[in-house]
Amino acid sequence: MATSQNPPASTAIKRPPRLGDEVYNTIYAQLMSQKILPGSRISIDNLARELGVSQTPIREALSRLEAQGLVVKTHLIGFSAASQMDRTRLDQLYELRLLLEPFAARKAATLMSSEQFEALKRMTDDMRNDRGQGRVSYSEFARLDSQFHDLIAQASGNDLVQETLANLHTHVHLFRLFHHQQATSDANAEHAKLIEAFEARDQDRAEQAMRTHVERSYARFRSFFED
Repeated sequence: MATSQNPPASTAIKRPPRLGDEVYNTIYAQLMSQKILPGSRISIDNLARELGVSQTPIREALSRLEAQGLVVKTHLIGFSAASQMDRTRLDQLYELRLLLEPFAARKAATLMSSEQFEALKRMTDDMRNDRGQGRVSYSEFARLDSQFHDLIAQASGNDLVQETLANLHTHVHLFRLFHHQQATSDANAEHAKLIEAFEARDQDRAEQAMRTHVERSYARFRSFFED
């Protein structure tokens, strides 16, 4: 009687269940670290070969990044990385942030739900690496920082303020300027002051903590343009 043999195990690489997210995260990290330089053309063919995927998830990821302002699509040319922020744009951005974000923090201090507050605390833990998962990457810090500020704007109850700040794509553009570990450490300390003010439901403290945070952030990123 012939014995049956088990079929040989497949050696094919198993694709992750959320391939699109993996591709997006990889290209996002390349843009944030300036492996893909600001203003440079982005070749879909080259990325597909580099990442070992088809063009479809590449195009989907680039469309998501375009919505975030990190990628620009030009008719008949294709995709390119967004240009770097200049000093004039930086100054204008922070003038607007100082008008809107302290106001949003003041409103959020009394309007924020317990669920929103807990979500903010989780984000600060992740940015400080308090979950035992090792040092958070610089691009991941930028993503979490963006979500942190967006949630405060959302908690203010003013949809126009939230939409205006979200459409600026503030944090992804700022964090492309330079990598500075001290900047993330300082930002974490400033975030902690905001959390304390929100927990106390103290409008004055929340407003001042946000104003201080934005002013110090401006000083950190302004140094990129100084000799």
